[in-house]
Amino acid sequence: MIDHTGIGVADVQHSALFYDAALGARGLRRVRQMPEAVGTDGIGYGLSYPIFWIDRFHPHSVKQHTAFAATSRSQVDAFHAAALAAGGTDNGTPGLRWPNYYAAFVLDPDGNNMEAVFRGD
Repeated sequence: MIDHTGIGVADVQHSALFYDAALGARGLRRVRQMPEAVGTDGIGYGLSYPIFWIDRFHPHSVKQHTAFAATSRSQVDAFHAAALAAGGTDNGTPGLRWPNYYAAFVLDPDGNNMEAVFRGD
């Protein structure tokens, strides 16, 4: 099992605007920041503890892929819309990819492919 993961970004504050919106639509929020209450070095998103980090310490623009589980198709749609409104680039509109796999893809400010997926009917 994976406890948490993360990616490097070129500008934490700039990328945070994207992730605040995109992950906020999934119900995730900032739960940790480095330095505390500032977040210029790193920000951890989750519910009660970080499950996904963005930081300045790891290489950025390496075109990573991360998929976030959604609880409904409408949550996938909301993720996609919020990510685009926050400056993301469409990389696959919401839709059924194969049976029981409804997903949407957006590139973040560094070109990483972020996905929201609902596995269900």
